[in-house]
Amino acid sequence: MIKIAIIGFGTVGQGVAELLARKREEIEKRIGKFKVVAIADLTGSISGDFKLEDAIESRKQGKLPEQRSAMEVAEQEDYDVMIEVTTTRLDESGIVYMKTALNKGASVITSNKSIAIALPELLKMAEKKNAKLLYEATVGGAMPVIKLLNSYLALCEIQRINGILNGTCNYILTRMEEEGLPYSQVLKEAQEMGIAESNPTADVEGIDAGIKLVILANTIGIPAKFEDVEREGITKITPHAFKVAMQKGFTIRLIAEASRRKLRVSPRLVKINSPLAIKGTLNALLINTDTAGEIFVAGRGAGKFETASAILSDLYELFRSSGSR
Repeated sequence: MIKIAIIGFGTVGQGVAELLARKREEIEKRIGKFKVVAIADLTGSISGDFKLEDAIESRKQGKLPEQRSAMEVAEQEDYDVMIEVTTTRLDESGIVYMKTALNKGASVITSNKSIAIALPELLKMAEKKNAKLLYEATVGGAMPVIKLLNSYLALCEIQRINGILNGTCNYILTRMEEEGLPYSQVLKEAQEMGIAESNPTADVEGIDAGIKLVILANTIGIPAKFEDVEREGITKITPHAFKVAMQKGFTIRLIAEASRRKLRVSPRLVKINSPLAIKGTLNALLINTDTAGEIFVAGRGAGKFETASAILSDLYELFRSSGSR
């Protein structure tokens, strides 16, 4: 029996629980029997014998029923894997849960982009404890980026990565391209639609894309910190810039680039027929390798079930290869 603890029970955490409940039969055919032994977030916790549906309903009503904190659950519960899906901050707030689990010899699956500040350390800790750290959901949502780099392209030299790693920016730039609208008007539209946050700084200034770029860089063996990323956002782009670019066969996209020479997030001219000229809220990654040529992947980079599906793919990967622990 695989024992799972979920730390963080907001949109993504609830999405994971919903999929675990809805797809239980299919999941258990592939990895064996499992039980969620505890769930915790800032509102409280739930543990023991409970239905996932009841935990979801309890959280929707305001809070989980028990008083134990997330850290107490992380320290006290017996689990094989922690699914850590707390809110991303570039500090230790989510990482402390991961370290607690790894120190116990439990594996960790996370969607928390804060691993950007400690990924090499966490991977070494996991290896030392004979555990695993899996983080597919941190970059690209349902787009299978981390597994692609770590497994299928493991014996290739990754020479360069260029990607669109923020769906909010890509939506804004797409609307500016297609309708000739100013940045401020499209941002307001995106906020009204729930595509952009009320405070959009992390997205439009390239911070979110920069964090994801650091994760990708470390994944392919380039030691990187967020401070290493040259970063420029999209707030200064004008409809006129798009008009000039389009006349010459180009569009403008916020491109995250990683190579041995540089890490950069900035608006770039992209040929209209390039795979990176994707539209809407999609994410994309173009990987240049020494032996496999160019590899391109695209998909939805965010969303409740998109992110949850990436987490379930890590759960499958973990117990497909190692079996129930």
